Amino acid sequence: MLQSGDQLSSTFAALADPTRRAILSRLTLGEATVKELAEPFSISPPAISRHLKVLERAGLISRGRTAQWRPCRLESEPLEQAARWLQGSREQWEAGADRLALFLTSQDTHER
Repeated sequence: MLQSGDQLSSTFAALADPTRRAILSRLTLGEATVKELAEPFSISPPAISRHLKVLERAGLISRGRTAQWRPCRLESEPLEQAARWLQGSREQWEAGADRLALFLTSQDTHER
């Protein structure tokens, strides 16, 4: 299992590519085969497979097996971890901006 920091790095690296983000968006609608995921793209099947491997290594998708059908499904936990990290960072940034605004307001008041 990846450590939390490593998981975040893998998640953000996987999300950096627009094709992979589009694949994840499609999977929010439900399971899909590799062929179904490849349909909207004008790239080769091996390229789609490479994108899927990156998403799978990052834990963002999993692949099942039902007879010859290998559906891909979205795994939400890594996305939820990234969202929690972003929310915590946002709170820190906003707190810093609030402190800066208070400081600047107090400086402006002292100068008058």
